[in-house]
Amino acid sequence: MALNGHVDSYYARRNAHEVLFRRLGGTEKAAVCVVGGGLAGLTTARELASAGTDVVLLEAERVGWGASGRNGGFVSAGYAAGLAELEARLGVDRTRALYELSRMGVAYVRETIEAAGAGDIIGGHGWLKVIRHDDAEGMKRRRDLMAGTYGANVEFWETERVRATLKTETYFQALHDAGPFHIDPLAYARLLAARARDAGARIFEESAATGLTRSGTGWRVETASGAIEAEAVVLAGSAYQALSGLWPSLDRAIVPVATYVVTSNALGSAVTDSIGFSGCIADTRRAGDYYRVVEGDRLLWGGRITTRRSEPTDLAGLLKADIAAIYPQLSHLEVETAWSGLMAYAVHKMPIIRPLEEGLWSVTAFGGHGVAQTATGGVLVASALTSGDDRWRQFEPFGPRFAGGPVGRMGTQLLYWGMQFRDRREERAAR
Repeated sequence: MALNGHVDSYYARRNAHEVLFRRLGGTEKAAVCVVGGGLAGLTTARELASAGTDVVLLEAERVGWGASGRNGGFVSAGYAAGLAELEARLGVDRTRALYELSRMGVAYVRETIEAAGAGDIIGGHGWLKVIRHDDAEGMKRRRDLMAGTYGANVEFWETERVRATLKTETYFQALHDAGPFHIDPLAYARLLAARARDAGARIFEESAATGLTRSGTGWRVETASGAIEAEAVVLAGSAYQALSGLWPSLDRAIVPVATYVVTSNALGSAVTDSIGFSGCIADTRRAGDYYRVVEGDRLLWGGRITTRRSEPTDLAGLLKADIAAIYPQLSHLEVETAWSGLMAYAVHKMPIIRPLEEGLWSVTAFGGHGVAQTATGGVLVASALTSGDDRWRQFEPFGPRFAGGPVGRMGTQLLYWGMQFRDRREERAAR
């Protein structure tokens, strides 16, 4: 079932009465054309328009239709590539600079919501990162790294405190980070769209870009019902863009990866008796679960990763079983909504934020870490276009590398299965 042009999800049901933007008709001119109405494109358009730039945004479906409006809603610093991985490649100083840029994205989301008086978009504060085997010393080392090197406000929780908060024998120690929070991402996307429109951006929905060509010193973006002539273009699509063929070298750099989310019925005190934490919760597995309590007594739960594009036939049953394995006392819950979404990964697991050619920019491939990092990317690209800001160069090492096509997707799936195997082996060894 589709709701107002969106897949049926918890968020779509909450935002069923959103404002519609019209379809592009005819040819229009702009200084910048942003392709993609997710969080990256909306932030870019808003920042450009706020700086006085004449900007048009094209969205193939509805604003926030893709991963931007379907994700778990966690707003936190960091990237799909871990800090140790980045340090090994770039060194501590460059990694710290990248981490600070991601923290800027967290602040941007918070400030945008608070400035709009839309605090109800925020559902809870803090992040509890739990481990499924006993490794207190390892978690303390991680805390020391985050606090000492990266300035994060991270606290170590012993097993007793974790189990007093989360009523399960699955978890051992945890790290609590006070900085993150969680939101309704589709509501936030609509807020960004409203702010971009109010600043002067022209937004067109149901206007898929079907062609991109040079036009004099600028660019021409074709749609089925019109075209945009622009001095510059920003490609801000994501995994769904990778199926479009709009700019092949960028499309070939993206691996679409699916993840799944469900929400439960109202459970009353059963959920809060089991989960006594109102912020973001996730485990340290390489391919773990992530969840949060919404509306006070419902559970929103995400997990599982695959490169298959079709949704499992019993998606609700699969995730319900995952929940019951950790919280048997919640095995009676009913799944009210279940949906999937495609995330865009690059082989280096970092966003592709950079010019591709003169006047052609990319801001994509956030690898499941995009709620805050799209804000970072949008701000950097808009600032580069309006003032020559070169902070985007922090991402210069992460270009659009070929991801291997179908073979690459198969390799990614094998990697995921390998990650699952290593997670289970570590947990068995610890027991």
